[in-house]
Amino acid sequence: MDSVLVSACLRGVPCRYDGRDKAAPGLDDAVAGRAVVSFCPEAAGGLPTPRRPAELVGGDGHDVLDGRARVVEDTGRDVTAEFVDGAHRALAAARHAGCAEALLMPRSPSCGRGTVYDGSFGGELVAGDGVTAALFERNGIVVRSGPGV
Repeated sequence: MDSVLVSACLRGVPCRYDGRDKAAPGLDDAVAGRAVVSFCPEAAGGLPTPRRPAELVGGDGHDVLDGRARVVEDTGRDVTAEFVDGAHRALAAARHAGCAEALLMPRSPSCGRGTVYDGSFGGELVAGDGVTAALFERNGIVVRSGPGV
């Protein structure tokens, strides 16, 4: 059976930074007939729920993986290591399950695909990918934003 990794918050798990979920309408249709692996890279990286909001500073997830950017909380605390660790744990889970695709939370510093917040904590979006999305792309996993979010 074909497998897909899905951001746990999109599956209704209350693991977002604000302690809530982001259950996605239409997700069941998007994953129909496939085994689903629900995963939250931020929680897997050791961050609590709820937690401070975090954004990418100095670039996107690709830049974080290359050591040119960081992930910081709105307090200024650097949580780059937790985000990178969570991304690698997500990749291991995806590989273990044989996932060729991931449906991830849009705009997230972990899971965003195509757009992420710019690090100003002012709600500005810029082109780029989150840390987990970038790692998945580098390892041949097709990344899509979750439907209806």
